Amino acid sequence: MQEIKAPWNIKRELLTKSEDETDPKYGYKPEERPYPDIIRFGIINLDKPPGPSSHEVTAWIKRILSINHAGHGGTLEPIAVS
Repeated sequence: MQEIKAPWNIKRELLTKSEDETDPKYGYKPEERPYPDIIRFGIINLDKPPGPSSHEVTAWIKRILSINHAGHGGTLEPIAVS
């Protein structure tokens, strides 16, 4: 019967299949991504305060960032905790 080793006793090594560069025509490194692409393809994680509606907050984002298209997924309404 095969001996089962404890996880901390197993020798592990990192396997790298190849070192390669990404072709710039397929995108950017996150730290090199241009501002217009961040706005166009980005996501804003927003903790909406109680009061304004989800549509109001979306309108504010569009106005602040000077963009024509924005939306929200799911509800932005706060959850009541009792």
